[in-house]
Amino acid sequence: MFSRLFKFLILFLAISGLAFIATTQLGVQFGTTDFWDYHGLLFLIAIALFPRLTLLLSSVPFGGLFWWLGWLFAPRILVAILATITYWNHNPILVTLSWLVAIGLESSEKSVMIYRTRRMGRTGEHYQSEREIIDVTPTRRS
Repeated sequence: MFSRLFKFLILFLAISGLAFIATTQLGVQFGTTDFWDYHGLLFLIAIALFPRLTLLLSSVPFGGLFWWLGWLFAPRILVAILATITYWNHNPILVTLSWLVAIGLESSEKSVMIYRTRRMGRTGEHYQSEREIIDVTPTRRS
């Protein structure tokens, strides 16, 4: 429990440091809107579980080559980037949680798919279909 809290704190400090450097040194201006003014808990659950579908069907601004590449290859990371740009000033904890979800679920989703394709490749090569064929001769009933 303590190590998870420590990791969350480290991630929060890292994102805070990057946001500070971006705003002071690079002149990046983050949005000043509050997440809860425009979205609710249902949107939050939907964007975490079904990011591609929610991004397409919701009122999230979209477009551009990098947006579509993010939507195609890493939608949760795209959500975290959009959340950081839009809601960092009012909801830094929510933005940090979006980064935790993005890093955790995106990497686990990719590793599960890699594991399944490797497993299917191994079992598919040695699969013998003769064991499952049932030869049934038709019988006539009078």
